[in-house]
This record gives sequence, structure tokens and C-alpha cells, in this order.
Amino acid sequence: MTAPTALAAQSSDSGPWARWGWAMAAIWLGFLAFPVISVWQSDTGWAGKAVTLAAIAAFAVLYVVGFSIWERHAMRVFVALVLLMATTVPVLGIDAVGMTPYLGAYSALQVPAPAWRWTTPLTALVPLFSLLGDEFPAFFFVLVWPIIGGCVIVRVLTEAEMRAGETRGSLAIVAERERVARDVHDVLGHSLTALSIKAELAARLIDVDPQRARAELESIQATARSALAEVRATVGGLRAANLEAELAAAPRVLADAGVRTKVAGEIADTDPRHRTLMAWVLRESVTNVVRHAQARSVVIELGPHGIAVSDDGAGCDGTEGNGLRGMRERVSGAGGTLTISPAEPGTRVEVGLP
Repeated sequence: MTAPTALAAQSSDSGPWARWGWAMAAIWLGFLAFPVISVWQSDTGWAGKAVTLAAIAAFAVLYVVGFSIWERHAMRVFVALVLLMATTVPVLGIDAVGMTPYLGAYSALQVPAPAWRWTTPLTALVPLFSLLGDEFPAFFFVLVWPIIGGCVIVRVLTEAEMRAGETRGSLAIVAERERVARDVHDVLGHSLTALSIKAELAARLIDVDPQRARAELESIQATARSALAEVRATVGGLRAANLEAELAAAPRVLADAGVRTKVAGEIADTDPRHRTLMAWVLRESVTNVVRHAQARSVVIELGPHGIAVSDDGAGCDGTEGNGLRGMRERVSGAGGTLTISPAEPGTRVEVGLP
């Protein structure tokens, strides 16, 4: 009959409401004193009184148990409660309607969906039988329906919260999948591009400079091992890009492709909060230069409000691939802006961060 009992019904953990929901339900049993007094004061014989009092006692016990150890059998408990209330009618008559709030509360809070959507309205109609009596019991309509209505509101809000939690969980899974996809794309794209450039260089050097070709082949092995470790760490959600490492690796990858590199600024000039993001941007930008730009030189600019990578290559064609889309999503998620513009010649990728 209370919000805590609804929470207890919906929770399977060991929290306080799950442990003590039965106690909150038991508090309301004090109102059963009124039907007990009515039975005691009735003109019915002792046998009838004993049966009725036993039914009320069983009703009270079953009501509490239904909020605790038997909550998985809520529908059966509800039917049993209805039958026990009906057992009291021969002695209590119309006064048996006084047990309706318990039925309504149990139906609204415990009966599983979708059954509770029809058991609760039917229970709410039971007080109308009180109109058959000699006096109009106004308190039924003042108390019973608000109690049942309040429990329905609690149930609706609880189910809405559960659906919202499921939706948040689904969105979190989708976001995590997208994050892993971006990370794997960035890792593999960069590493495979580097491997391709090194392999081409080794192929050209194998006849003219065997020692240099051998060194390049060894570098290919090291790069492949590093890429495999990065992919494993990325899938496990443990990898974070490192700006210092990317700044050290970028000139080597670009040099293998015949591209000169100039770095303006230092890591100390950048905001520590955004260095991981800037490392991802630098990695993707270098990969794009090697793959598509046909550039001869690249300038990397570091500053307190972001990073910029400019090349003197063929320029961009206006279309964005997975890499640029992933970069834009990362930057937007950090509250920054990504600008891709012509560099006359070439392309300038600039990231502004708060």
C-alpha cells in the first residue's frame, strides 16, 4: 500500500526495501482491527466467528508473505486473498468491503504485468457493492479509491523508470560499440598504412640496400606486434592514445612515405585534459595524409586550445570517410569543433577545444 513496497516488489537485490518491504506492508494490517471488531460484535455463533477470524488472520499473513517470500507467486496470492475476503462476507456482509484497499494495493504493486492492468480496475469496482447497504459509507470512496489510485501511480512510475533504465543501458551498449569501432578503425588504419609504406620501401631497397631493407622488415614485425597489442587493448576498453607517443611516431611514418614534418609548439602548450583526444586526431590526420594527400610536407601545430595538421597535398574532395566521421564524433563529444578547410595548396584539419 506504499511506495516502498512497490520498490521492494521490483527489486531483487539485498537493499533495505527488498529486506524490509514485508514490514512496510505489515504496518497497514492495523486497519484489519475494524473487521475483527465487527466479527466480535456480530450475532453470529462462535463457529462462524472462529471461521471468519481465521480467514482474516490468514488474509493478514498471506498479504505480508505476498510482499516477501511469495512475491514470485503474486497472482496466486491475489486470488487467495480474494477468496479469503469472500469467506468473511457471510458474517461481515457489506463491511467485508473494508478489506478492498489491501486487494487494490496488492494488485497494483505486486501482480505481474499485464494482469495487474485488469485486476486493479476490477478491485476498484468492489466498493460499489457498499451502495447495497442501508447507509452510504462515504469513507470507502474517500479512502479506498485514492489508496488504489496512488498505488497505480507508483506502479506506472516504477515501470517507466525501469523502461528508462533499459533504454539507457541499450544506448550505452550502442555508444560502446561505436567507441570500439572508432578505436579499432583508428588503430588498424594507422598501423596498416604504416605497414604498407614500410613494405613498399623495403621492396625498393632489397636490391640496392639490403641492410636498410632488412631494418625495414624488422620494423614491420615490430609495428605488426604493436598493432596487435593495441587492437587487443582497444577491444578490452583499456587503450588510450598518448600524444607524446603519436608526436614521436608521426614523423617516422610520414618520412617513410617521403613526407617532411614540422612541429610548431610543444606538448606543454596543450591542455592536459584534451591530450588523449588530440593524439587520436593526430593519428587519423597522419593516416589520411599518407593515404590520400600525396603531400610533400606536413605542419603540426600545438596550442592551448587545440591542434591543427596542415599538408601541401592534393586537397580534400569534400567527402568524409569513417575516419573523419569518427574524429568529428570524438571532438563533438568533448565540446570542441572540427574544421577541415583548403590550405592552398593542400588541406588543414583544425580542432578547437574549450
